[in-house]
Amino acid sequence: MLSHLLTALIWLLPAVAGGWLDGWRGALLGTVAATAGAWSLHAWRGRQVLRWLRHGPAETPPPALRGLWGNVLYHAQRALRARQHEADARAQQLQAFMAALQASPNGLVLLDAEGRIEWCNNTAAAHFGFDAQRDRLQHIGNLVRDPAFAAYYAAQAHGASPAPGRPNDGLVLTGHATHAAPPLQLAVQLHPYGEGRRLLLSRDVTALAQAEAMRRDFVANVSHEIRTPLTVLAGFIETMQTLPLDDAERQSYLGLMEAQSRRMQALVADLLTLSRLEGSPLPSGSEPVDPGELLHACETEARSLSAMLCAQTPAPHALHVAAAPGFMLTGSAAELRSAMSNLVINAVRYTPAGGRIDVAWQRLPDGSAEFAVTDTGPGIAPEHLPRLSERFYRVDRSRARESGGTGLGLAIAKHVAQRHGGELRIRSELGRGSRFALVLPPCRIHEAAAFSRSRQA
Repeated sequence: MLSHLLTALIWLLPAVAGGWLDGWRGALLGTVAATAGAWSLHAWRGRQVLRWLRHGPAETPPPALRGLWGNVLYHAQRALRARQHEADARAQQLQAFMAALQASPNGLVLLDAEGRIEWCNNTAAAHFGFDAQRDRLQHIGNLVRDPAFAAYYAAQAHGASPAPGRPNDGLVLTGHATHAAPPLQLAVQLHPYGEGRRLLLSRDVTALAQAEAMRRDFVANVSHEIRTPLTVLAGFIETMQTLPLDDAERQSYLGLMEAQSRRMQALVADLLTLSRLEGSPLPSGSEPVDPGELLHACETEARSLSAMLCAQTPAPHALHVAAAPGFMLTGSAAELRSAMSNLVINAVRYTPAGGRIDVAWQRLPDGSAEFAVTDTGPGIAPEHLPRLSERFYRVDRSRARESGGTGLGLAIAKHVAQRHGGELRIRSELGRGSRFALVLPPCRIHEAAAFSRSRQA
């Protein structure tokens, strides 16, 4: 307000002074001079404001002005500051959005109306082998050369998009070539957006594809394993129904039929065990398990099987079972017995008559405990070792069937070990035997005396 009064006085003083000196002519000349001076001052201040606006308000300090132009400058600064804050907020939102897209586990590629890459995240670059900077504005067909993808993209480009409400199934193709095994499998989909643009999504489905392959193999293996004894049983039944047999032949056929039925019972029992392991809660960390009792039960089963397998040979297995360990376990007694029994029974089945089998529990330096079964059998070639714990995987199928194995014992042992926080370790050498060890973590091991006192307390 004061500045406006001062401006008015400065504008009136020349008119008053001119009138006092030269009458009305002097007043007129004074008024014209004051007006010209005032407009010149306003023009000069206006140019300062324009110059400041043109040269970047964010980089240069504003001019120090008062009066009308100072007020204009103040409101301009406020408006510019508000717009700058709004722009900063939008930039931060865009940056956060781009960071979220970069963190997505799925690949994202933005394609323009011509099919050229406008942007892609790091996941898509890894999936397809792109370079985000080098391949910008490259046509997607030049970089993804799979014929199935080319046909899919062409169909999408010619308007074969799914109808609203219907799923876009996309396709599955092999990702960027790497040395990884199994190879990368990608599920890709194209979605139109904007004016002719497309969003290419990619998702790593390698694990799903592998699980589906394992499911198919599992069903095929189960069907095959059950079909074989059923075929044998059906053949013997038909023979006994159609041919006259003496008592010796009948007893022989019945014995073979009994063996095949036991084989199917063992297979079903192992399948049920695996199903129970996969669908039940993890074992308790407080349920006491006496490894000595499990060791004794496994020894009884092993000696019985060895006597049956070596009944026609003069040299049975040399089975050496160490004394019960001086510690207790926590977990599921039934699961641990199943795992231990499978390891011991496998050693008996695959070790020739007269061979040696050593069974023992021992503490390891890191505080964990190991149940180890060592045999002098034929051993296993190195290329088979990584797959031994897969369901129905056998090094020699004919020999495995002759021994009566189901092909699920090591899979059960591995599941039990993992459910107890441990692992299954396998070491073998052709011609020198094998060693299978069930290792449990220190948290599952307790000194017998201390554990007994804590349980009593």
